[in-house]
Amino acid sequence: MKVSSEKRPKTPSSSPSGQSNRPKGTGRASSTGSPSSSSSAKKPSSSKPRPSSPSRGGKRTASSKTAKSRKGKKKNKGKKWGGPLFQLEIKWWMGVAAVLVIVLAIAVPFLLMNSDGTGVEVPRGNYSYGIDISHHNREGIVWDSLVVMTDRRGLTTRSKEDAISITPLSFVFIKATEGEKMVDKAFQGNWKDAGRQKYLSRGAYHFYRTNKDPLKQARNFCSTVGSLRYRDLPPVLDIETINGSCTRKELNDALSLWLRSVEEHFGRTPVIYTGESFAKTYIEDSLLRKYPLWIAHYGVPSPKRDDWRWWQFTDKGTVYGVPGHVDMNVMKNN
Repeated sequence: MKVSSEKRPKTPSSSPSGQSNRPKGTGRASSTGSPSSSSSAKKPSSSKPRPSSPSRGGKRTASSKTAKSRKGKKKNKGKKWGGPLFQLEIKWWMGVAAVLVIVLAIAVPFLLMNSDGTGVEVPRGNYSYGIDISHHNREGIVWDSLVVMTDRRGLTTRSKEDAISITPLSFVFIKATEGEKMVDKAFQGNWKDAGRQKYLSRGAYHFYRTNKDPLKQARNFCSTVGSLRYRDLPPVLDIETINGSCTRKELNDALSLWLRSVEEHFGRTPVIYTGESFAKTYIEDSLLRKYPLWIAHYGVPSPKRDDWRWWQFTDKGTVYGVPGHVDMNVMKNN
């Protein structure tokens, strides 16, 4: 409820004794600048009087505060974001970052390739050594420096100081295609680079999908590889998994279609690549006797089968000139 101005009682300015009703210690200077009674009771200070503010009445006006605040903001803003020193510092750091990126791009592949990493034991015998690669392998293969080095324990190594045996690679198998349409994205580059090496034989392989048409897969492989030179290795059919469902007979009939089609195109007898257990379970002996066998079997002194021509003995090999681990193989020299 509001009270009208006519009925509101007036507040007396002073007490009957003539003293102010304001509590002691809260007096302020009046509008005319005269001190209050409480301030007059204070002892005089021995320090020098403070200089008065240049603003009116000894107080800072709102306009002066705003102007000074704006000036400070502009000054700070110029130092932080727009000043020439800040721009120079940004350019300097950008240059440092660019140099670091270039150094890392050069140094990391070199360190990975030449680090003292040990691999696996290399089979001994009358063998030639080789690798097989695809887009899964790291980039940066030094094609003119591919050698297998072994230390005193017979393990592969990248350290020239630890190596007691150095053998150049003799061959490389390169993934070309998979299924009906897929082409390995690294095939063309790997195929051309390998073809420039006089000491290195190259071969192409197709990763077979059992749920795809065998003739379409053969056409995909043949059109991608094109033709083979006289010193290129035979074409390879890589069969190691079952996709979907099919009987043993259906699988072997489909593989036979692919093999015959590829043989007609290249005029070369294809190779079958597979694991030892997969060959025993799924592939008929008549097919393995007709086509050369590239067997995969890890962690053994030698495969159980002795009718192989190539043997993939590890997928964690260490080869000088190849970054990271790589599949390693031996080929019989007979």
